[in-house]
Amino acid sequence: AGGVTTGPMTAPFIISLGVGVSSIRSDKNAEADSFGLVGLCSIGPILAVLLLGFIYPGKEGKIAASTVASYANTVEMSKSYLRSLPSQMEEVALALLPVMLIFLVFQFFSLKIRFLRFIRILVGMCFTYVGLVVFLVGVNVGFSPIGMMLGRKIAEGEVSFWLIPIVALMGWFLVAAEPAVHTLTEQVEEISAGAVSTKTMKLALSVAVSLSMVLSMVRIQTGIPILYFVFPGYLFALVLTFFVPPVFTAIAFDAGGVASGPMAATFMLPFAMGVCMAKGANLLTEAFGLVSLVAMLPLITVQLVGLFSQIKKKRGQAAPEKVYKDTDIIELF
Repeated sequence: AGGVTTGPMTAPFIISLGVGVSSIRSDKNAEADSFGLVGLCSIGPILAVLLLGFIYPGKEGKIAASTVASYANTVEMSKSYLRSLPSQMEEVALALLPVMLIFLVFQFFSLKIRFLRFIRILVGMCFTYVGLVVFLVGVNVGFSPIGMMLGRKIAEGEVSFWLIPIVALMGWFLVAAEPAVHTLTEQVEEISAGAVSTKTMKLALSVAVSLSMVLSMVRIQTGIPILYFVFPGYLFALVLTFFVPPVFTAIAFDAGGVASGPMAATFMLPFAMGVCMAKGANLLTEAFGLVSLVAMLPLITVQLVGLFSQIKKKRGQAAPEKVYKDTDIIELF
């Protein structure tokens, strides 16, 4: 729950909000305080769902059979998309409306943004609305069922021994499709003045998501409780915070939130559910928890990048500067 709440709507807005608020400060901690808000926003849903465990009894429930819908022709398939369109339009409108209303109130009473820039923001909001509607319609109608079908077919087919390498590759490339990842990497490169490049961030996230997918498949096949993965992982991440610069710690917590976005919730999670069905594993205890691993591993990989960067920087400072004499010949080319 903590991972899926920081999706394409919340992550870019919260990241930009943090950067904007910290930009009015000029102290040395302003750069580090620009990030970390997305990670903090993941804590609330985790606590809320855990509190629900005290309210609702933990009864074993039956899992409803889920199948991929089959269509007789393209007309019938198109109708399924049209049926899903109104509900997604309503959901996205309800999500964007409060943000838009707050912006308009500040615009008329405080901001007083120039007309052309104001129109540009309104056009951007329209593009955001249309893009999210189209994205969610495609995800709910086609993407999630396909993920479940692929997981089931691969796990029970002749290529089942390729399951681990396949999910590793899927995790490596799917992180590039996360909308919020691009926002975070660009903001990080801009705020850090190029010290943390977009390429480095994407590489760290790709490694993290790939490893999380592999661990999830291992957990499904072995039945190891998720606590045995989450507790040591977060403990190691917390230990790293004492050895890396604060800005990398803040970026790492944001990276965990953006990596576990809509692609993880709508494709990777259904894929794991399909694997569970093929292996006969418990769907509720084995499949769910994948997103939490996707949110955890970036905390480690991004902080390791910061640790290696700090070690490299210290070695560069420790290297003695070569002193040339007046009689030495210096070759420039």
